Amino acid sequence: MRDETTRQAAQEYLATKLSEEEQKYEDELNAALAAARCLHVWKNVKDSVLEKCREWNAVTQEETLTCKETMLGDIRIWCAAQSKQMTVHFDSRKLLIKVINAGRLEHEKDVILHIEGYRTGPNREDRDTRLMRNEQPVNIDLLIVGELRVLTGMQRQRNP
Repeated sequence: MRDETTRQAAQEYLATKLSEEEQKYEDELNAALAAARCLHVWKNVKDSVLEKCREWNAVTQEETLTCKETMLGDIRIWCAAQSKQMTVHFDSRKLLIKVINAGRLEHEKDVILHIEGYRTGPNREDRDTRLMRNEQPVNIDLLIVGELRVLTGMQRQRNP
């Protein structure tokens, strides 16, 4: 007669092993998707930055912000009023987008966004990409507006 606890322990071991293998496979699929779509994500970020600069200048009715794409593909934003600049840099190898803002206080760090793939539904094919910061999804439009506010000498968020 077999011991039931041995059978249960062996089944738990198999379940854990299968779960780990499944997670490893999920991670591989997510990494492959992020690498495949990173240029699309960068284009969306770049378009959002340029659009926010256009909107800002349209409201102020002056060239408060000057946005240019550099030869390396980065976006540079100059604030005429503050004589400061912000750079948005894309690193395709590391799947990172870095926002370097000279308007920030010295103790504040640069914003580093990571491009990741993730599962959106029950099927393995249901996947998309997103920007993450500190393991949280990022709303790029809100982030850009906050960074532009800092660049122009304002507080990151509007006071209620």
